[in-house]
Amino acid sequence: MIALSMPIDYWDYLGWKDTLADARFSARQRAYSRMRGDREVYTPQAVVNGEVHVIGSDREAIETAIENTGRGPGVMSVPVSMAIDGRELSVSVAAADEHTARKRGEVWICSISHAVPISIGRGENRGRELTYYNVVRNLTKIGDWNGAPGHWTVPLDNIAREGIDGAVVYVQDGNRDRPGPMLGAAYTSLH
Repeated sequence: MIALSMPIDYWDYLGWKDTLADARFSARQRAYSRMRGDREVYTPQAVVNGEVHVIGSDREAIETAIENTGRGPGVMSVPVSMAIDGRELSVSVAAADEHTARKRGEVWICSISHAVPISIGRGENRGRELTYYNVVRNLTKIGDWNGAPGHWTVPLDNIAREGIDGAVVYVQDGNRDRPGPMLGAAYTSLH
């Protein structure tokens, strides 16, 4: 399991801007809602395997969603791997086999900070310091997967910067505006 935090920016109007928030993550959350055909956009929200949303603080609901979505056709069925080779990150996505229901997707790489403490300036958590975990600091599409084996190299300079200590690559059916199920993912430490 790879859990990612993608802090949203739509609460900024309350007078305190989350320094980790990114408008792209808010747009992603709304795109998931459109694909599901509901208006369910809230915090904390967990989207499991690109298909089901649950309250992000409800561990039992998250575990149930993982189990239920894992049974879907093609979900997390495509092997993905990464390796650091000198100053590059090498990404490989395996070919679809006869059991892979979905044979296309987008390949994305996320720069990750494992733990980021944030002092909250307003709202119900005002005055508290909260730690965000597995925070996506950058999200970049590196290619398209068409069911055939795929390989990409990404310069580490494009991923790693101060505070970045990991990378996640995922293959997802659909596209940025119409995200579908997660087909495969991998994580690597950058240290």
